[in-house]
Amino acid sequence: MSRAAKEIREEFLRFFEGHGHQRVKSASVIPDSDPTLMFVNAGMVPFKRVFLGEELRGYKRATTAQKCIRVSGKHNDLENVGRTPRHHTFFEMLGNFSFGDYFKLEAIEFAWELLTNKMGIPSEKLAVSVFQDDDEAGELWRDRMGLPESKLYWLDEKENFWAMGDTGPCGPCSEIHYDFGRPDSCTSEVCDPSCECGRWLELWNLVFMQFNRDEEGTMHPLPSPSIDTGGGLERWASVLQGVRNNYDTDLFAGLLSRAQDVSGVALGQDAEKDVSLRVVADHARTLAIMVGDGVLPSNAGRGYVLRRILRRGSRHGVLLGLEEPFLYQVADAAIDELGEAYPDLRDRREFILDRIKRDEERFLTTLSKGLQMLEEEIQEAKAKGVSALDGQAAFRLYDTFGFPLDLTADILRSHDMEVDQDGFDQSMQVQRERARAAWSGSGDSGVAEIYGQLAGVHSSEFLGYDTTRSDAQIVALLVDGKPVESAREGDEVEVVLDQTPFYAESGGQVGDQGSLVTATGRVAIGDTQKPHDKLFMHVGRVTEGEISIDAQVEAIVDGDLRAATVRNHTGTHLLHSALREVLGSQAMQKGSRVAPNRLRFDFTHDAPLTEDEISQIEDRVNGWIEANSAGSTQIKSYDEALESGAVAIFDEKYGDQVRVVSFGDCSTELCGGTHAQATGDLGLLKVVSETGIAGGVRRIEALTGLGALQHIREQEKTARAAAGLLKVSLDDLPARVEKLVHEARDLERELEALRSASRGSEASDLLSAVKEVDGAKVLGARVEGVDAKAMRGMVDDLRNRLGSGVVLLMAENKGKVVIAVGVTKDLVDRFKAGDLIREVATTVGGKGGGRPDFAQAGGRDPSKIDAAIADFYKLCGVD
Repeated sequence: MSRAAKEIREEFLRFFEGHGHQRVKSASVIPDSDPTLMFVNAGMVPFKRVFLGEELRGYKRATTAQKCIRVSGKHNDLENVGRTPRHHTFFEMLGNFSFGDYFKLEAIEFAWELLTNKMGIPSEKLAVSVFQDDDEAGELWRDRMGLPESKLYWLDEKENFWAMGDTGPCGPCSEIHYDFGRPDSCTSEVCDPSCECGRWLELWNLVFMQFNRDEEGTMHPLPSPSIDTGGGLERWASVLQGVRNNYDTDLFAGLLSRAQDVSGVALGQDAEKDVSLRVVADHARTLAIMVGDGVLPSNAGRGYVLRRILRRGSRHGVLLGLEEPFLYQVADAAIDELGEAYPDLRDRREFILDRIKRDEERFLTTLSKGLQMLEEEIQEAKAKGVSALDGQAAFRLYDTFGFPLDLTADILRSHDMEVDQDGFDQSMQVQRERARAAWSGSGDSGVAEIYGQLAGVHSSEFLGYDTTRSDAQIVALLVDGKPVESAREGDEVEVVLDQTPFYAESGGQVGDQGSLVTATGRVAIGDTQKPHDKLFMHVGRVTEGEISIDAQVEAIVDGDLRAATVRNHTGTHLLHSALREVLGSQAMQKGSRVAPNRLRFDFTHDAPLTEDEISQIEDRVNGWIEANSAGSTQIKSYDEALESGAVAIFDEKYGDQVRVVSFGDCSTELCGGTHAQATGDLGLLKVVSETGIAGGVRRIEALTGLGALQHIREQEKTARAAAGLLKVSLDDLPARVEKLVHEARDLERELEALRSASRGSEASDLLSAVKEVDGAKVLGARVEGVDAKAMRGMVDDLRNRLGSGVVLLMAENKGKVVIAVGVTKDLVDRFKAGDLIREVATTVGGKGGGRPDFAQAGGRDPSKIDAAIADFYKLCGVD
């Protein structure tokens, strides 16, 4: 019965192919057009719109091995990873689907045949749970499949009614479980599949998709009953390989071997270290999948989840004694294991490992700083006799240093301390709100519903690849988002035509503008959108007369704007090719915006481009433009297109048939946009800016054609104006500017020296006001015209002059209060700068904190400075 995981995956897919199912490639773990999900967490997610009747595909049966991630929301397995035999952040879900084709009988027959006949699992080792109200499924299992009553369990909605989330497709389900036998430790009166004694392992969930649950909790029948099944490959492998723990299967063997080699720690020697090794193996393969699908480390959204997983993995590396980056090495083993099933991982191996290693290095640097800060906080808390670390301090560790809270808690336990959880949660609230805002939906649900209804009735044939002008008929008309029969002058409208030359915004290319002309009216079209596949919404205003349903129209695209957009779109393709040639294949497209006036192109790269690199990129593109290579388009299958060398974009969704756009030997991409007839049509491409927009993502903005020429003329005009002001030639301008910069720096240094001397004199004057309390020197004073940086220098100077003492300086700067407190090292047991400044800042309407020996703060009320200084002296015990 034993089978390798890759054989199980292939046999599953081949079985359903043999029963009329279309084998569908795994979708990205980034959900397509679903703002309710951060990651694909089940095999049905890529088919959600099909189940809802919003999308049609060329097949009614499908089978997949889908990449899934569960680290957020309802399906969050993160904290259990490494401690249980079966929880993972990434897993592969094997599934078969029916979109209104077969239903319960066939789904049950397929599942039983595959498990018992093809996979060879003894039927007596299997049991089935069904929803308590699903008599139909229960009878099929008992009467049709011959399952004895002793192997059939009727469970409630919690156990056997499946829903992807609070809203969306749902229905009763039958779950097939592997029975390991009731353990002696089980104390349940009835040991059914809901028991957590370890007897049962859910292998396969057959969901009978019948409903769509809305935000009110109401369940609406789906257009036609469908089937969604899912079984975790990791679980199947454990059963078929005869092991009880997923981490003992061949899926993890290579990863755990690599983790042991890198750490020098062997499995089976220490239970906690075993947990860490398993966490490292799990997290490393999740990181490889996430980065491979285009998720990059950041402080929000998916990138933040990736960073949390990476830092959690790094933390377990620390527990294994590792102080250097290592996760990327284990991720390399993950690519070896998964690369055959998901070839993109192999193609992007170098980029994936580099991104993981870079963020590991960044965190390990902050980790040491965070440990230093935590140690100071622990000592301060102990000095106060406090057994809990302040929640705000824990949050600073988390927010500033990326310090996982569980790492903080582990370290505190060794000091017999704990975290002020409530204080941490309060500080975290702002970040949670920011994360929620990052994933909040947009748009009006009523309008979305109308679009869905229209898409079910109408579609627009796109003619715009061949023409910018055509006759058409109005088949639907909206005013203020509501269907109408007619619209008159002044109305804002959305018009659906039976056919159109207007390109609807997609793939980064903006929608066309132009006009619709009927016998009775005219519409100025300002945008064209596509809320559903093949539903083109022409958005505009009626500028003359009246238009109505069924009217014949002449649809006219603004030719000049389209031509400019076409040049810029082709420019992005040439730019992409040039970037990959100059920077390497890791420079992958992350987004684009193609408009008539300019183009924007986002790509993965870890450093700003040098002037030389930008010049090389421009030279390549303009060389291809000069060569005037003819453009061509072909329709191919997705796999055939990739085999021919076409470049596919990370976040784009492709069908089985794709449009391949090529320009000679310089560029071949999958693209549905409009393009130039030949590269020479662009005339010229000029890069006008290059910036970073996120960790590991850069952005280039560029111009083509006359726009590029006009930009060069403006730059030249500016340079001539500067040369005229300085009375030098253009050739001598750089040297003259450089000389002026050096002279300005010299003058600034001289000025700062004078300021420093003045502050030194002022500090000497201030020392005359020093007071003493129990042998400690205390100085509180107001200074003028000093910013925060200069004040710190003054505090350091005064501390050095005092030798032993406490210093407070306050100043008004631009209507605000600047505060600094310094304490010499010998007095930090008596006076804490952070505590003192916290009290003083409150008097002037501010807040702040810092280390025991130095702290800075700000305030809003300069009129209270003198009162704050008086409070400072009282806090220090000076009468």
